[in-house]
Amino acid sequence: MHAQIVLFDDFDPLDVIAPYEVLYAGGTASAGAVSVELVSAEGPREVVSGTGGLALRATAVLDPGRAGLILVPGASGRVGEPGEVPDHDAGAGEWQQDAFIPVRLGRTLATELPALLKAAMEHPEVTVSAVCGGSLVLAMAGLLEGRHATTHHMGLDMLDATGVHAVSARVVDDGDLVTGAGVTSGLDLGLYLLEREVGPRIAHAVEELFAYERRGTVWRHRGPEPVRF
Repeated sequence: MHAQIVLFDDFDPLDVIAPYEVLYAGGTASAGAVSVELVSAEGPREVVSGTGGLALRATAVLDPGRAGLILVPGASGRVGEPGEVPDHDAGAGEWQQDAFIPVRLGRTLATELPALLKAAMEHPEVTVSAVCGGSLVLAMAGLLEGRHATTHHMGLDMLDATGVHAVSARVVDDGDLVTGAGVTSGLDLGLYLLEREVGPRIAHAVEELFAYERRGTVWRHRGPEPVRF
């Protein structure tokens, strides 16, 4: 399995680093069965995160036709107060430390990323995954209507408003779409993808290495519908 983790301006570093380390360790534990790289819609470049200007380097352009996994992170920035309305024009064309997360996520719509992600989701040998606000990037691009997905708990209503079946779960498996909730769920998402695609022994070995046990039950659209308590 080859994993492409997408970088875009103002990305959240933990959304990227947590699954990157899990998948990289899975590659080591599986003698190379997993490979991982950082990519961007524009190709090789330094990409500045939304956390204190921390930058990571994308080494290649996102290839939607390459079989394997594509992972989309969220953005970091201001959450805002209840009822506070983001100024969608604030900081247009320039980095702002206090920009709202939804505004930062929305800026991806003006790049080549939505078209590349659409092509990836139409490819039968590609699994698209997302951590936290990465689900909202996909949803705002119109790519998740009718699908089951999760995101950070503060963004579930926004996800639902785009026509997604928003699920309050740590990890949601909707076939070729696998999403994680809040930022630290990138660890759980990465471990689950290792278990699903490579095997539970590899995922367990990485859990032992990281001294971390995967949290929560992975939600799937299977089995009887539960009766409300």
